Amino acid sequence: MPGALVIATLSNPREKFWGMILALASEGLSLSGAELASFEDLAVMVRDGEPFTPAVVFFPMHRIERVELDLPDGNLPSLSQRFLTKTGREPAEVLTPQNQQEQNPAKSHAPQERA
Repeated sequence: MPGALVIATLSNPREKFWGMILALASEGLSLSGAELASFEDLAVMVRDGEPFTPAVVFFPMHRIERVELDLPDGNLPSLSQRFLTKTGREPAEVLTPQNQQEQNPAKSHAPQERA
């Protein structure tokens, strides 16, 4: 599901990562995003127009405990919805790696396949 916004729960060390899937394979998961612990700081940075470059990371499959779609839960908004409300910007716009935006600005919301 390249382009899907997800929350990845990882082990060794235990951490959570919010981001956009770039690639998913039997070897692991590539995401563009940020640690969940810094979500609020990220939203403030983007809202205030500070420069931000998303982390492009690869997590090997043995570290991945679970990956869940970033969806609302009852009355609780998803992180993506919270991000949009706080910043006025779509998460996919902010999380698309810079080199992909430069290669194809008309399709900056659609991540490209990676080998």
